[in-house]
Amino acid sequence: MQVAIITGAGSGIGLETARLLHDQGMAIVGVGRSASKLATLEEVIADPARLATISIDISADHAPRSIVELALSRFGRIDFLINNAGLGSPKPLDETDDAMLDEFLNVMLRAPFRLCREVIPHMQAGAGVVNVTSTFAMIGGKRGGAYSAAKGGLKSLTEHMACEYGPRGIRSNCVAPGVTMTDMVRHRFEDETFKRVNVETTPYPRLGEATDIASTIAFLCSAGGEMINGQTITVDGGWTKTKYLSPRVLNSVWSDPA
Repeated sequence: MQVAIITGAGSGIGLETARLLHDQGMAIVGVGRSASKLATLEEVIADPARLATISIDISADHAPRSIVELALSRFGRIDFLINNAGLGSPKPLDETDDAMLDEFLNVMLRAPFRLCREVIPHMQAGAGVVNVTSTFAMIGGKRGGAYSAAKGGLKSLTEHMACEYGPRGIRSNCVAPGVTMTDMVRHRFEDETFKRVNVETTPYPRLGEATDIASTIAFLCSAGGEMINGQTITVDGGWTKTKYLSPRVLNSVWSDPA
């Protein structure tokens, strides 16, 4: 039985990924800061024999060892690591203070780095790491700031790992979601500008859902993804690869600024 560690497993993309990988027959080690969200994971999977959870701050110094020790003590092996935990609502560089910079880098770059370092020695051929990055690791974006820096660093780390550990049969890849309708993002659609920037420039009739990202992660953890290594799969409906503007925008009447 294969075993997957998933951070940020209590909600959104992490929760859906846990459900899909469990459906593929894996045992799940669900990691999250919120005990109540992990309780939701336990309700969704409802299989204590193939689920272990740990409520922990992944940026804490002891976190990687504690997570790995739980996986090994419960299931005896580690096959996949999905670094999914993240933060939202970043600010532009000039509005980002050191506290926000440290928080974003700690959660979305330092913590995945340290967890990968702890996990790799326990992985065998056929294992893999999937790091959840962002379209903001692929292109420049307004308000990216520390978020873009963290996700861009995670993409580069993944590519290094693909080169370093690929010869051992351990694959490393990224999944880069576009705007995805999770609880962390949904409230931002109250901002009309945010809504327009994403809806009117996506050449697909809807935005992403957690299951879109989770199914891509699940594919990378399946036999079908065996030859994919060092890649970023962007799941954004074409947002990063096109200069699409919706008919509503193209047909709008522009006025000169006052």
